[in-house]
Amino acid sequence: MSNRIGEQRSAGFWPLAIVFSLFVLFLYGPMITIFVLSFQGPEGGLTFPLRGVSLHWFHKLAEGLGTVDIGAAFRRSLMLGAVVMLFTVVLSVLAGLAFRKRLKGGNALFFITVASLIMPSIIVSLGIGLQFRLLDGGIKSALTAVDATSTLENYGTALGLLTSALGAHLTWTLPFGLLIMFAVFNRFNPAYEEAARDLGATPWQSFCHVVLPLIGPSIVGIGMFGFTLSWDEIARTSQAIGDVNTLPLELQGLTSTVTTPSIYALGTVTTVVSFAVMALALGSAALLRRRSTRRR
Repeated sequence: MSNRIGEQRSAGFWPLAIVFSLFVLFLYGPMITIFVLSFQGPEGGLTFPLRGVSLHWFHKLAEGLGTVDIGAAFRRSLMLGAVVMLFTVVLSVLAGLAFRKRLKGGNALFFITVASLIMPSIIVSLGIGLQFRLLDGGIKSALTAVDATSTLENYGTALGLLTSALGAHLTWTLPFGLLIMFAVFNRFNPAYEEAARDLGATPWQSFCHVVLPLIGPSIVGIGMFGFTLSWDEIARTSQAIGDVNTLPLELQGLTSTVTTPSIYALGTVTTVVSFAVMALALGSAALLRRRSTRRR
């Protein structure tokens, strides 16, 4: 049997297999290397050979890395990722529903929204940061004009995690959500909605009990994209975050100061969170798809 399979393979199979294997190694090799080195013993360094196996550097990470509050940065990134995910899902679904009908200027609106994907991320971040600094100037001028000195003294900046940083991340996640939602509704059969309305369902009931269960797996996928893209974003956050840092920004800063495998332990933790979110999303999507199939 194995000889027959081998005879059926073309002459180019093994060269292509080798190229593909090298590509996979190039893609995942650095991540696997960091995983392995993060579990070194107390005498371990930043390079091979591996010196013992332990959770020593994870304990060191829990104790903190110098003056950097890793726990606070971790919580900030989780909160920002969750909010970005929520906004991405809601806005993508609403836009998908709206674009099911022909809209005046709809094409222009679509291209304007997707254009942020081809803009350099650092330029987007700089632009958003500049906008909010101009907003700060306007607010301070208005407070000075009305002689609100106490409010002016306590006012810091409009730049923040859930203001400028949220907007910066949405310029990255929302286009992906829109593209997914448009593809879903392009293949959506409106006969299901028509059948529900023939049975007396209101538009809201038709959406909740017919449309939403059918597009549920895609919504879960959009949520996964929203969180994971926000979770490890650096460029669009760097100039639009204000006085605090997210976990990726702290990790970027630590690469030049931390000289122990603790930095690898931090990278492992952040990657595990991403994989956990992906696994949860895939499991939820499979469950929703199975329920949808049973209903049909």
